[in-house]
Amino acid sequence: MSGRLTMYTTTWCGYCVRLKHGLQRAGIDFDEVNIETDRDAEEFVLNANNGMATVPTLKLPNGEVMTNPPLPALLAAIG
Repeated sequence: MSGRLTMYTTTWCGYCVRLKHGLQRAGIDFDEVNIETDRDAEEFVLNANNGMATVPTLKLPNGEVMTNPPLPALLAAIG
């Protein structure tokens, strides 16, 4: 999934839903991965967040990781 924005989520996360809708309104394509059903994704999120399963966690196309960013900060980071 290199080169694309990846959002790590859960089914119950309201912050994830809000950020997904914001990205969709902005016309930003992204891949969504549910950490409850993908063990590798869960491990990625845990490693990125000091052992915490915090979502949304995003992997930017440049490899940078952001956790629960406000939409404007995320849009600025992906340019």
